[in-house]
Amino acid sequence: MSLLLQAYPVDSISQMQQTVNLAPVQEDTNLLQLLMRGGWIMVPIILLFFIGLVIFVERYLTIRKASRREAGLLPQVKSNVLSGKLDSAIAVCRSSNSALSRMLQKGLTRVGRPIKDIEGAIENQGKLEVARLEKNINILGIVAGIAPMLGFVGTIFGVIQIFREVEIAGGIDIGSVSGGLYVKMIASASGLTIGILAYIGYHILNMMVERVILRMETDAIEFIDLLDEPGS
Repeated sequence: MSLLLQAYPVDSISQMQQTVNLAPVQEDTNLLQLLMRGGWIMVPIILLFFIGLVIFVERYLTIRKASRREAGLLPQVKSNVLSGKLDSAIAVCRSSNSALSRMLQKGLTRVGRPIKDIEGAIENQGKLEVARLEKNINILGIVAGIAPMLGFVGTIFGVIQIFREVEIAGGIDIGSVSGGLYVKMIASASGLTIGILAYIGYHILNMMVERVILRMETDAIEFIDLLDEPGS
């Protein structure tokens, strides 16, 4: 009887030790370490992220600066044109150094020619200004398309590697297979996330450019109407 009483605590201790040993060990992993576990494909994916971020910030600041309306520009130009002071109007445009001022300046240098020539000069200058605003925006569209595909390729290569290891081992270890898939899915998640962000940024910039174009067209039409008025 005493032997049974002594054996019971020992069994209980051994069961507790087994329970503790079976408890999963949690790893402290930061975001960078987690991303790097996605494999070599994460290098181009992260590179695409930084390219897209730089382009978005640079274009956003540029377009936002171009969208600021100069309240006194068009009234000053109109006042000088109505007074017959073309040189003063051109000087006002030169001092402004904005997309609209360059368009108006191009039109002012054609004053005296047929109105169609003036419209054509303003339109051509407007196309140049729009091209400057849209510079590199298409790269965001490329990033939005390539990043998810790279993530998918990384996952496919990871799955191939896992099954290759299973073939070499001659058996399936559920723990290693699920853990390997977890790591390789990081590439797909990263690529898809970057693609979505680039897609959103691409359309935000395009909407900003469209608003700037609409404002420039409105001001240019107002300027053309001023030159086309009788007696101007």
